[in-house]
Amino acid sequence: QVQLVESGGALAQTGNSLRLSCVASGRTLSTSAMGWFRQGSGKGREFVASIGWSGAPTNYADSVKGRFTIRRDNAKNTVYLQMNSLKPEDTAVYYCAASPSGYGSTWFRSDLQGGYWGQGTQVTVSS
Repeated sequence: QVQLVESGGALAQTGNSLRLSCVASGRTLSTSAMGWFRQGSGKGREFVASIGWSGAPTNYADSVKGRFTIRRDNAKNTVYLQMNSLKPEDTAVYYCAASPSGYGSTWFRSDLQGGYWGQGTQVTVSS
């Protein structure tokens, strides 16, 4: 059983930075693409970023490109999301996700079947 646990969510001011972490347990996820989604209040789930098995490729939503950076440390079974220049519209619950083993980053553009999800961490950006 794979478990993903996010941390790092907090209240931040516009322009500030936060770093989210997602630690996986249960099995190594070195053969899974990993990434982040977010869901704001009253909104649908939105893809944020993904990263392939070896750290590449990386993909970003247009809304965060140039501000957010995703990276992973397979030795620690951890994926990070560095969020800079935060905006109020970044306010959301951020969810970590991992693809089924052997699936690449294209899984994040699919129907998302068979993957693994964390419980979410709240990010609130004040203006």
